[in-house]
Amino acid sequence: MDYFLSMLGPLAEGAQVTLTLFIVTLVLAMPLGLVLALARISRFRLLSQAVNGYIWLMRGTPLMLQMLFIYFALPFVPVIGIRLPDFPAAVVAFALNYAAYFAEIFRAGILAVDRGQYEGSKVLGMTYLQTLRRIVLPQMVQRVLPPLSNETITLIKDTSLIYVLALNDILRTARGIVQRDFSTTPFLVAAAFYLIMTLLLTWIFQYMEKRYDKYDQ
Repeated sequence: MDYFLSMLGPLAEGAQVTLTLFIVTLVLAMPLGLVLALARISRFRLLSQAVNGYIWLMRGTPLMLQMLFIYFALPFVPVIGIRLPDFPAAVVAFALNYAAYFAEIFRAGILAVDRGQYEGSKVLGMTYLQTLRRIVLPQMVQRVLPPLSNETITLIKDTSLIYVLALNDILRTARGIVQRDFSTTPFLVAAAFYLIMTLLLTWIFQYMEKRYDKYDQ
């Protein structure tokens, strides 16, 4: 029991790093994903194609590769030449990557709304932005919650990739304790941390699905 309690402190500190990256990524990636989704379905062909290319690039290459590029290669890119510290580099990589996935989820949700509702809103004198805010987006949210739940759970697990930047998240902290003590118990405790976080996310999204279910009635 004493050994178990002794590792909780370091692992809790690692959990703070994991949760911070998770929360900051969501705060940045979700709004960006919605903007990208709207741009993707816009009538401006060049804008739509550019966003489509961006989504293809971010979803077609590994997140770890993108993170390593931003951290190691970005400083040597002509004109840009920016060197980011380890955690900001991870945030940028995660936000840009997950925004592409969220964009496709949001786009599917927007397109699932019946086109007749757009026409009805025009008859009522609503602008396009009013239609989005009052009619389309509330229905979109209800439709995208299941895939959004899966993606956010994947995000909480993908945060373990930041070990390549020597950031002390849960997994890297657990690995350090394992190498020090020659015991696999820290890995089991780290797994418990991840399971608790994913369980909380599952409960939150289940509540939200019930909350928005009224739009199907």
